[in-house]
Amino acid sequence: MKAMGIDFGLARIGIALSDETKFLASPYLTYKRKNEKEDIDFFVDLIRRQNVDEIVCGLPLNMQGEEQQIAQYTREFINKLMSSLDIQSDKKIKVEFVDERMSSVMADDILKKTIKDWKKRKEKLDSVSASIILQDYLDIRR
Repeated sequence: MKAMGIDFGLARIGIALSDETKFLASPYLTYKRKNEKEDIDFFVDLIRRQNVDEIVCGLPLNMQGEEQQIAQYTREFINKLMSSLDIQSDKKIKVEFVDERMSSVMADDILKKTIKDWKKRKEKLDSVSASIILQDYLDIRR
């Protein structure tokens, strides 16, 4: 079983996956959002194919630790995803929301070391951010 990290956005969603031992998180892909039904269908299929039993979703907070408007959209998306998974499967999936403050800044700092072009970095930014969110969670859990 694997864990999936999600860096939710209105236009793109960064995705990371752990290895089977849930020791190491790796960037998987950045999903370009289409519409709610296609987005949910994509994630349901990915969760099944990758044998995911745990989702770790970054929750956007401001620097004072308060939820921003995007946090509500994040929760709504995850709730719809979980409802769809519950209807289509008997397998229970654990969901954790974690503070994602600074994950995008950290991801950009990492990518700057190898990719100088901002447009090329931006293509990978969300999935790297998702891997940071997931790896932090895996490390704390140990």
